[in-house]
Amino acid sequence: MQYTIQIFETGDGFAARTDPARQAAYWAGTMAYLAALKDAGVFVSGAGLQPPATATTLRRAKGELILHDGPIAETREMLGGFFVVEVPGLDAAIQWAARFPDRPGVAIEVRPNLQGE
Repeated sequence: MQYTIQIFETGDGFAARTDPARQAAYWAGTMAYLAALKDAGVFVSGAGLQPPATATTLRRAKGELILHDGPIAETREMLGGFFVVEVPGLDAAIQWAARFPDRPGVAIEVRPNLQGE
């Protein structure tokens, strides 16, 4: 079964991606995690996302499309990226999610994917 492991980060987490003093450690942890997923044969897909300020939100009101610069909501944690894994069940997905690098302010959500017909 496929699960999506969503990584939510704080503004500081997004800043660590490009901060010269923290960038190498940030990416080393993420790339080691990705390598472990691939080595175990459970990796299906994934992507890191640009900071929330680069988002465009679309809504419809009375049939009219309304665009808004920025994320859907201003919250402490924003979606930073995701990994799709193919594992036997929720317990295995949680075990893989728990192996994501320990970083301050990171929250991880595991959610089963809808299965196609």
